[in-house]
Amino acid sequence: MMTVFDLLSGALVGCCLIGAFYLAVAAWVVRRFVALPQPRPLHRPPVTVLKPLHGDEPNLYENLRSFCVQSYPGIQVVFGVRNGTDPAAAVVERLRVDLPEVDIELVVDARVYGNNFKISNLINMVARAKHDLLVVADSDMRAGPDYLDGVIGPLLDPGVGLVTCLYRGRPVGGLWSQLGAMFINHGFLAQVLVGRLVGAGDGCFGATMALRRQTLEQVGGFEAFRDRLADDYALGAAVRGLGQRVVLSPHIVDTQVCEPDFATLFRHELRWARTLRSIEPLGYGASIVTHPLPTALLLLAASGPTPCTVAIFAAVLACRMVYNTVTDSALAVPPSASWLMPLRDLVSVAVLIASFCGTSVTWREQKFRVAADGQLTLDGDLRP
Repeated sequence: MMTVFDLLSGALVGCCLIGAFYLAVAAWVVRRFVALPQPRPLHRPPVTVLKPLHGDEPNLYENLRSFCVQSYPGIQVVFGVRNGTDPAAAVVERLRVDLPEVDIELVVDARVYGNNFKISNLINMVARAKHDLLVVADSDMRAGPDYLDGVIGPLLDPGVGLVTCLYRGRPVGGLWSQLGAMFINHGFLAQVLVGRLVGAGDGCFGATMALRRQTLEQVGGFEAFRDRLADDYALGAAVRGLGQRVVLSPHIVDTQVCEPDFATLFRHELRWARTLRSIEPLGYGASIVTHPLPTALLLLAASGPTPCTVAIFAAVLACRMVYNTVTDSALAVPPSASWLMPLRDLVSVAVLIASFCGTSVTWREQKFRVAADGQLTLDGDLRP
């Protein structure tokens, strides 16, 4: 007769095997994705790039400059801040001096329309956009010179309503930045691609959201997302609601990961996790199987070092190491330290569990509550 312990051990073994299989599939799908040809537009209509800003960030000048020096002609770049004393405003002014040939505009507007301050910023900025093709990109992204070609190419298909991009993490700093980059490169990015493989469709990510002005107006403008935590996901869903496709461009941008300590890393990833939980709680909870190394450690601790448990642990560890190597190589990022793998996976599992143990998130030094439908509620006084 099977005992509860036998059932638990069997479940742990099953999770380990599923997780090892996931790592193999994830490594394959990442390599396949980065090998896709980069699309090129048949013609190049003018584009406005919208970059909402808040505060200084490591390498901010280089990040913003990469969007201003595209090989694509006819670009307007609109930056936005809520306050003229924001350090990001000085960085934009430096860009205007260094790149006088580029159409750069800075919008300073303190008006707030909802609890999502980034969306409020975009509402203030979009009125200054000169062109009908709009590209929204987060401030911590850095793009290659052919970025706009890779984004605008798919958007010229009349059936495509929005084009988005994945991003890879490049650490700027020490241990915690490395762990943050590993979360992006070994966790988030692969989960998105495996999701596409099994029919989950293309997501929509703040790294890039390219769409026509007409499409934005049809979904209610940025105003429709002013109280959404996952504004990028909500925008993608609204575009699909119009009967138009959301396409993931094979162009991958870089994000500078600069987590100074564990507390900052945990808060950042907890906000991301509670965002996902608000979108798809069951699916996100099931993603625990994508971290088989902690499961194998738990199996080893619970059942002892038997030949079977040791073999399972060794197999999972080998799969994890191969997955890291293949993914880092495919993404053209420096190899991640093998000794960080157990710590990275333990933090990921801790964040996943914590995401179901509360509803608050910290975003740009302001606390919010997240409702079950993803609506943001301000927790405390509005900061200037």
